[in-house]
Parts: sequence; C-alpha cells; structure tokens
Amino acid sequence: MASLKALDRPDSLTERTYLALRDHLLSGGFVAGEPMQEEVLAAQFGVSRTPVREALARLASEGLLESSGRSYLLPALSREDIDDIYELRLLLEPEAIRQVAQRLNGRNQLRPIREQLAAMLAAHAAGDVDAFSNANYRYRAAWLELIPNRRLLRAIELYADHVRYLRGLTLGEASTRVVVLKGLKRLAAAFAAGKPTDAAAAMRDHLHEAKRILQKALDRQKGRGNGHGLQG
Repeated sequence: MASLKALDRPDSLTERTYLALRDHLLSGGFVAGEPMQEEVLAAQFGVSRTPVREALARLASEGLLESSGRSYLLPALSREDIDDIYELRLLLEPEAIRQVAQRLNGRNQLRPIREQLAAMLAAHAAGDVDAFSNANYRYRAAWLELIPNRRLLRAIELYADHVRYLRGLTLGEASTRVVVLKGLKRLAAAFAAGKPTDAAAAMRDHLHEAKRILQKALDRQKGRGNGHGLQG
C-alpha cells in the first residue's frame, strides 16, 4: 500500500477553542462552581456551540472540569484533592528534574532559567505580582522543555495544570514569593553545579512548600466564604 502524505492544514476550530478555553481557565478566568454555558461561551468566541461542546468535553476528560448535568464546572478543590495531586507531582517532578540535571550540557541551556529567575527577583522587588507570576511560568516552561521523556512531560503538565489556576491565591503575598524564590534559586544552583540528586531534592522540598502554602490559602478562602472575613 502506498504511503499517505500528511495534510498541511491549520489547527481545527475545535482545537483553537480548546486552547483558548484552557488558557482562560488556567489563568483564573473562571470561578469554581460556576456553570459554563455552551451558548454563552460560543457567543463570546464567535463560534457555533459544537466546538465549544467538544472543547469542554476534552477539558473534562483531562480532569480540569467536571460534568454537572448538561453543563460543566470548574471543580472546587478540597484538601484531599490537593493531597492526591501533590502525591502525583512528588512522584513525577523530582525524577524529571533529575533527568534534566543529568543531561545539561552547557551554559546555553541554563540561560533561560537564569533569565527568568532574574526577572522574578526584579518583579518581587517591584511588588509586581503579574510580572512575577509570568516569569515564574516561563521559568517552569524552560526546565520542562529540557525533559527528555515526553510522556513524562505530558503527565507533569496535566497534574500541575489542576492547581495552576489557584496560584492567584498565593503569589500576591510577598512571603509566598520569598519561599518560591528560595526554592527556585536552590534548584538553579543544583543545575549549575551538575548535581542531579541535589536538584531532585530541591524540587521535592519546593513541592512540599507549594502544597503547604496552597492548602493554607484554601483554608483561608473557605473561612472567608463562611463569613469569617479572612484574607485569601
């Protein structure tokens, strides 16, 4: 049988709708527990309901949304959910970091990581939370790009995305940014020294701190929702 030539075509409308919805979700654009209505979303995107329906179903299959009757909701994560998600992240990410540190072969690969760490330091000094958050995301993207096992990469991205939209609860606090910077400085130092075991340990400790801070923020948010007036 003669081989078939792949078609060169732009991303489908469903794919573009999925990516737009996913980006909006992960940036905190949706409120947990609020129904997502196909008709409203379709009107906002200027598309029919079909690509919106397919995009929502795909996000639900990834665990980023949950089905509720004929609509979808952004799940309100509990402490048990956070425990489950970070159990998986602690299994995956230290090993990925170890693989990256093992394969680093020059200063050029470290440059994006160092640049984004410097950007985070500058943003923290200026009190610019958005700039800090963006640089933090780019720092993460820089080391993820170096993971040799692409299946491992996809698994890491999926479970990290489950909590990414909640970062607005934590990065607004200067004390949290200090903790983040301390962990990422340690990680960058382990990369520069070529020490895979130290890099894995740094990521493990960083994730434990992230989990602790996020659970604390969720507890405060729950208290505020119950009328206790606590900061989120």
